Amino acid sequence: MRHSRTSPLTPARPAAPTGAGGGLLPVREFAVAWFLVVLIAVPAWVLTIGQARDMGVGPGTMGMALPLFLLLWVTMTAAMMLPSMAPVALTWVRGIGRRSSGRARAARTAEFLGGYLLVWTAFGVLAYAALALTGDLVDDRPTAGRWIGAVAFLLAGLYQLGPLKNVCLRHCRDPMGQLVRYAAFRRPARDLRVGVHHGAYCVGCCAGLMAVLVPLGVMNVAAMAGLAVVIFVEKLWSRGPLLARVVGVAFLVLAVLAPFQDWLLPGLAGTMSPMPGM
Repeated sequence: MRHSRTSPLTPARPAAPTGAGGGLLPVREFAVAWFLVVLIAVPAWVLTIGQARDMGVGPGTMGMALPLFLLLWVTMTAAMMLPSMAPVALTWVRGIGRRSSGRARAARTAEFLGGYLLVWTAFGVLAYAALALTGDLVDDRPTAGRWIGAVAFLLAGLYQLGPLKNVCLRHCRDPMGQLVRYAAFRRPARDLRVGVHHGAYCVGCCAGLMAVLVPLGVMNVAAMAGLAVVIFVEKLWSRGPLLARVVGVAFLVLAVLAPFQDWLLPGLAGTMSPMPGM
């Protein structure tokens, strides 16, 4: 009799549901894994909130140099994205643990996480350029902030309703399908490539949402928290795609209101002098 072989990433026991992709981890490991996610995400949020409280909300890069901005950006990314990307990350790391041990396991895990954060860091460079440009425009012509905000909300809304968002969201909502695909990746730098690949889809899924940080303020904690909830629910709730469309329509409404309602644009109101030492 021929025995079928199962993938090392396939759970051996009934698993807990994790969204559209179905169960990935056994119930006990699922609970422990989410505890670890919280353990990592909470300090990231504490650091982000502390820095935001010191800096306040202002237009552009608020005087930050690129290295400092990227440091804060990566911390913010970890705080906002970790819960929503946990199903794929935790299960892939579990697969690494089955095949490796000791330093090899630590190196492979770091490689995967490094690839994911590398993509978000690259996106952070683009965000820095966009914020620097809008900050300069607001400094030169303060009234331009209303129209910059309207355009940002408009682009975010159209992106939320567009095909690229749908493709990337479908990828992020099917973790088991992606893990099967990633299992076919070959060395060298297999885990790095998995991290980069998943990170690219994650950026594609969240780009429109992150764009509204231009009018709302890149260090606006309330905006960050709200977006983190939307990202989490979009990826893990059974009606996540519907929520994505609702949010897209809401952004379009804000685009219409932005030129007439300055309170919608805290990240574009007034000017701010550079931070000391920058």
